[in-house]
Amino acid sequence: MPKTDLVMATFYPFTGGWMSRKGTWVGLALLGLGLLALLPGCASRPAAAGETTTTVASVIQNTGSDTLVNLALAWAERYMPAHPGVRISVTGGGSGTGIAALINGTTDIANASRAMKQEEFDAARKNGITPIEFAVARDAIAVVVNPSNPVNGLTLAQISDIYQGKITNWRQVGGEDRPIVLLSRESNSGTYVYFLENVLRLGQKSDILFSPDTLLMPSSEGISAEVRQNPNAIGYDGLGYVTSDQKVIAVAQDPDGPYVKPSVATVNDGSYPVSRPLFMITAGQPTGQVKDYLDWILRDGQALVVELGFVPLR
Repeated sequence: MPKTDLVMATFYPFTGGWMSRKGTWVGLALLGLGLLALLPGCASRPAAAGETTTTVASVIQNTGSDTLVNLALAWAERYMPAHPGVRISVTGGGSGTGIAALINGTTDIANASRAMKQEEFDAARKNGITPIEFAVARDAIAVVVNPSNPVNGLTLAQISDIYQGKITNWRQVGGEDRPIVLLSRESNSGTYVYFLENVLRLGQKSDILFSPDTLLMPSSEGISAEVRQNPNAIGYDGLGYVTSDQKVIAVAQDPDGPYVKPSVATVNDGSYPVSRPLFMITAGQPTGQVKDYLDWILRDGQALVVELGFVPLR
């Protein structure tokens, strides 16, 4: 959530106040639905004599988090047939990419799997933009390994030590005598930032970083694919991207437990220790088609949240 010195409005849709997958990469297929429409601001010429005047659809540009991209695409695909005057163009690239696009005025909605940083808000304000974050779903970050790995549970401290390079062999945490292969998202990913701050750094202010031996993967599917084929790998990803051919590690706050696996139920009851809200961010309070779309996401669109393996707002 935003820091206390972050002057940012935030909408909590079910409390009345302001606050801000399963599957493989399907973005390119659905993206065409949005890209077929004309870009915003492109004026149509007057119809010549004998021509039929057509209505140009509004285009909502939606950019950012790869964690959210499949859910955002599903929302767009469900919304557009019922609203033929609207086209929604969805692209990924990471939370940082989406927030940068919002700051630069090149997207209507930024998707983010983390809250905005103070420096990002400051940059937006310099451009005359006051970002507003909408929580649109919740997510657990699952720690995953190859199904052949005998390790079933890890503490947050052990996961932190693994990703710092202090623990380098699976036998150090009850597994086989094998080297640990570290997988992570890239630094422009909101999941990367959240995992760094809340798992590696255990929620404390510090300069701890990922081990230089960590392999940075360009997408959630990249992590999933490597975990499936590499018996020594460990990775992390949003719950909606976990598939049956990966093994999910139970996580505990301390060695005495309990060791808990991520699920809708354990996110809702607070027992799983690594969960977070997912955001859509607008440049000021949304109006017009953007407002209508966000209102739909916070209401009818919550049914798709469950279908894609995320946690709904209520």
